[in-house]
Amino acid sequence: MNQRQKTATVHTISPIDGSVYAERPLASESDIEQSIVLSRSAQRQWQLTSIDDRAAICELAVQYFESRRDQIAEEITWQMGRPIAYSGLEINGLAERARYMISIAQQALADEVPTEKEGFKRFIRRDPVGIVLTVAPWNYPLLTTVNSVIPALMAGNSVLLKPSAQTPLCGEHFISAFKAAGLPDGVLQCLHLSHENTAKIINQAAVDFVCFTGSVAAGQKIEQAAAGTFLGLGLELGGKDPAYVRSDADLDYSVAELVDGAFFNSGQSCCGIERIYVDESLYSKFVESYVAQVKNYQLASPLLADTTLGPMVRTAAADWVRKQISEAAAQGATACIDSALFANNKIDTPYLAPQVLINVDHSMSVMRDESFGPVVGIMSVKNDEQALQLMNDSDLGLTASIWTRDLDCAEALGDQLQTGTVFMNRCDYLDPALAWTGVKNTGRGATLSKLGYDQLTRAKSFHLKTI
Repeated sequence: MNQRQKTATVHTISPIDGSVYAERPLASESDIEQSIVLSRSAQRQWQLTSIDDRAAICELAVQYFESRRDQIAEEITWQMGRPIAYSGLEINGLAERARYMISIAQQALADEVPTEKEGFKRFIRRDPVGIVLTVAPWNYPLLTTVNSVIPALMAGNSVLLKPSAQTPLCGEHFISAFKAAGLPDGVLQCLHLSHENTAKIINQAAVDFVCFTGSVAAGQKIEQAAAGTFLGLGLELGGKDPAYVRSDADLDYSVAELVDGAFFNSGQSCCGIERIYVDESLYSKFVESYVAQVKNYQLASPLLADTTLGPMVRTAAADWVRKQISEAAAQGATACIDSALFANNKIDTPYLAPQVLINVDHSMSVMRDESFGPVVGIMSVKNDEQALQLMNDSDLGLTASIWTRDLDCAEALGDQLQTGTVFMNRCDYLDPALAWTGVKNTGRGATLSKLGYDQLTRAKSFHLKTI
């Protein structure tokens, strides 16, 4: 490897002001090889550690994050632009998910014993898969990482963590947290990797399972790298998540929740609301109230306490949303928000005013392709059947939400939705007791819940005959 490759670095450009917030050297091929050898050796010993001891270490790691809430929150804001008023909430979510997965580990990993058969001892044991490679995104750098790291460690695996180049400090905090908690050396390591070296690790099957959260295009590259290796993959690849507001919905409640569901984190949420279908009897009132509430957002530096809408992660991401909006307008859509109301909305920057579009249809990119930004389209529908057809008219399927007072109807409609999670009267939330999964191009596999342990372990059957 030449000198240029050895000294290659990754720069974190803050969307707040375009400054370089962090700089880290990329791992060399030698670094990677040594980390994999150490990870393999450490995993064999860690597997022998009791689940109770693993749990104690994981709990201490959670406490590390809680004790440094303000510091970590400010770093998240600088790295990816979320308003400081909200960044600390990610630590709450990390703690909730981690503690739940810790609490169910004994049950999830317990031997499965079939009906007793005389003369035999039979059971199925869950063995760790070995080394888990977690490739984390930037939009929720703690929450997405904890989904795989905690259950992987609790199951007896070692973990190589590749944080996003946009949020490298979050990956390093995981290392600091578990080091302070007493995790043996090598069980969890952080590697700042190039795309090429990430693909090489996968292609060479140097690890045993890959947990990836990111775009569909990036997920396809992961699958291509893994082709022929039989490597296990867990892929969460995005969404174009719909909401349906039925005629019996609580209008004020639905509006408030769906505004937050679409625009929290500047719309940069995998399960954020990107398209809304409203019963024609409520449509006019819904749009009027919805637009009025969106106008209340404060687009400004995310370091200010009263900012409610920060910049997008980078200018290119904002430009994609600008393009979707302008194309929709050219095709007949109506923009309900005058961007001039937001003084900090500026072309050639990541600062983008929120937008609500009506008179939209599914021929438009904004209703078809993932936006991952502060824009939402709203359509009127005549009935449940039309709403279902439109909600399912997507090549993505992460979540879908139904806004109604009728529980039985929501469940019946949910059975017909092509999605990983069905919500009623809420959205944009992960319950750690439920499997987080998707269909279609959203990916494959499941994290959280008892099922989250299944992909991080392999079944070993014991069939013991006594003589």
